[in-house]
Amino acid sequence: MLSSSKIKSVDFYRKIPRDLTEASLSGAGLSIIAALSMMLLFGMELSDYMTVNTSTSVVVDNSSDGEFLRIELNMSFPALSCEFASVDVSDVLGTNRLNITKTIRKFSIDPNLNPTGSEFHPGPIPTVTKHGDEADGEYGEGSVALTSATFDRYTHQYPILVVNFYAPWCYWSNRLKSSWEKTAKIIKERYDPDLDGRILLASVDCTEEGDLCRRNHIQGYPSVRIFRKGSDIRDEHGHHDHESYYGERDTESLVQAMEALVAPIHLEARKLALEDKSENATASVKRPAPSAGGCRVEGFIRVKKVPGNLVISARSGSHSFDASQMNMSHVIYNLSFGKKITPRLMSEFKRLSPYLGRNINRLNGRQYITHQGDGDANVTIEHYLQVVKTEVISRRTSWGHKLVEEYEYTAHSSLAQNRHIPVAKFHFELSPMQVLITENSKSFSHFITNVCAIIGGVFTVAGILDSMLHTTMRLVKKVELGKNF
Repeated sequence: MLSSSKIKSVDFYRKIPRDLTEASLSGAGLSIIAALSMMLLFGMELSDYMTVNTSTSVVVDNSSDGEFLRIELNMSFPALSCEFASVDVSDVLGTNRLNITKTIRKFSIDPNLNPTGSEFHPGPIPTVTKHGDEADGEYGEGSVALTSATFDRYTHQYPILVVNFYAPWCYWSNRLKSSWEKTAKIIKERYDPDLDGRILLASVDCTEEGDLCRRNHIQGYPSVRIFRKGSDIRDEHGHHDHESYYGERDTESLVQAMEALVAPIHLEARKLALEDKSENATASVKRPAPSAGGCRVEGFIRVKKVPGNLVISARSGSHSFDASQMNMSHVIYNLSFGKKITPRLMSEFKRLSPYLGRNINRLNGRQYITHQGDGDANVTIEHYLQVVKTEVISRRTSWGHKLVEEYEYTAHSSLAQNRHIPVAKFHFELSPMQVLITENSKSFSHFITNVCAIIGGVFTVAGILDSMLHTTMRLVKKVELGKNF
C-alpha cells in the first residue's frame, strides 16, 4: 500500500506555514479588487449565458403544412348586402372557386357597422331555373308603377304589397317583365284591389327612381320585395332581413307564391284596407328606411401556395348590378395567413426577437371608405400582399425544437375606377423562400469553463501584481535606507 508521505508528494497545492506568511495592506487591497472583478466578470458571463442568441438565414420554403395555406378574414362592408355578397378565390394554376359558403359566415349590419341580427342565411338564389315567360308583346301592364311620391302610401294601403324593383337595361329584368305583368293581371282579377284589397303587385323603375331604390337598399335587378304592413323587414328569432322572393319566375310559380301570401290573411282585412285608402289616413304615415344594408364577412379559406386573388363582390346568377351604385367600402378587422398563433407562443416569439411579428396582421384595423357622389363611383379597392413565411426554432422548449411557423406580409393598397362591377380584391403572392430563425443556446460546460477561467485568471493576475508591488516596495525601502542592491 502507498504510504501517506508518497500520496502527499503529488499534492499540487502545497501549504506554506502560516507563520511564514505576511499580510500586507497592498495585498488586502488587491484581494478586494480581485474579488470584485471576479464577481463582475461572473455576472457578465452569466448574463451572456442567459441571453438568447439567434441566427437568421434564408432558405427554400420546406413547410410542413403542405401545398395549401389558410387565410383568416373578418371584415365589414357597410354598403354591400349579404344577399349578394360573394367570396371568390382564383390562382395562376386555374383554380376558380365562386361564392364560398362552407367556411364563410355572413352577418347583416347597418351602415354604422352595428349588427342587426344573427347569422345571415341566403335564399336559394342559385336554384332559380325559370326566369320568366317568353315575351309575346301582348301581356299589357298589369302591375302598378310606383314613384317616390306614391310608394309610402301604397305600402301602407295594402296588407301585402309585392314590388318588382327593375332596370330597363337589365337582361334578367326584361325576362321577368312578361311573367310579372301577367301575374299582376291574374292577381288583380282574383283579388280586386277595390273589393278585396289584400294584395297588390307593383313595379319600380330604378333608373327613374334612383333615390327610392337606394332607400330600399336595392343592389341587384330585378329584386322582388314583399312588404307587410308597410315594411319589408322580416324578424325571425332576432334575425332581421329584407323579405325577398327567391322562387321561380314563370307566371305559374309567381301566381302560386302570391296566393300563398294571401291565404293567411282573412277577408275582413279588406275593410281596413279600404279605410286606409283615404288621403287623411295616409298623409301622415311615413315608413322609415330599413337599416340593414351591409354585411360582415368572416371565416377562413384554403388556397394553394401560388399567386392568386381573393375577391369579395356582389354576385348572383339571376340578377344584374348597376356598377355606378355599388360601393365596396370596407373595414378590415382581421386578415392573416397561416395558423392562428396563441398568446403564449407570441410571447415566446417576442422573447426570441422583438422585431418579429410586426407584420402578421398588417391590415388589421384599416378602413377603406368611398362615398357615392364624390367622384368615387365604380371604385375597385385592390390590395397587393407579399407574403413571407418565418419559422422560429427554439432549443429550450420542452415540447420540441420547432416553436412556431407564421406568415408576415407587406401590403400596398390602391383605389381604381373602371367600367366593371366594383370589387374588393386582395392579390397575394407567396415567396418561395422562407426566413429561418434559430436560437443558439450555449452549453453549460462552456459556461463552467469560462467561469473557471475567470476565477483562475483573475487570481493569477492579482498574484502577479501583488508580487510586483511587493518587490517594488522593498526596493524603495532599501533606497531610503541607503542600502546597496
